[in-house]
Amino acid sequence: MEAENGDIDGAISEKLRRLRAGAGLTLDELAARSGVSRAMISRIERAEASPTAALLARLCEALGLSLSAFFADEAQPPAPLIRRREQKTWRDPQTGYVRRAVSPPGMPSRVDIVEVDFPAGARVSFPPRDESRSMTQHVWLFQGVLEMVIGETVHRLEPGDCLFMDIGHAFDFHNPSDKPARYAVILDRGR
Repeated sequence: MEAENGDIDGAISEKLRRLRAGAGLTLDELAARSGVSRAMISRIERAEASPTAALLARLCEALGLSLSAFFADEAQPPAPLIRRREQKTWRDPQTGYVRRAVSPPGMPSRVDIVEVDFPAGARVSFPPRDESRSMTQHVWLFQGVLEMVIGETVHRLEPGDCLFMDIGHAFDFHNPSDKPARYAVILDRGR
């Protein structure tokens, strides 16, 4: 989904509408499951609003998807190799972070790999996930500084550090420095 914002918003709105309809959910039902207001979901589906990463994560969770699965190109036939130029990217409108889906889409794997360029001073907060969906992730920092806040615990990562975490609880990604950070998230969707 590497394109101008209008194209991205249109692609997101179309995909969200299609996934919601495919799940047989009304706007009210998706709002109740996700904790996102019906009005906001409607604005996203009409491409009148750009969802933030945290908001989109809540919608994906309610639909039983990871962000990687949401951004996967279903029209592209599955292949074990995906070139960097073919990997889908998305920019969070609130923080400016850029998320690149590295894993080849459509593969029979529970693992998704994502590369993130995280701006200086940025913070993204993710809500707790449905405990019935066991998901874990590794956060592997390549460049910069990253603070992972899980409950009351703050893990400060420096280049080369890798943090394993269960993502059932709420957590924050925070770049406390004046330089960008670059890291990978290796997400295991579990059962």
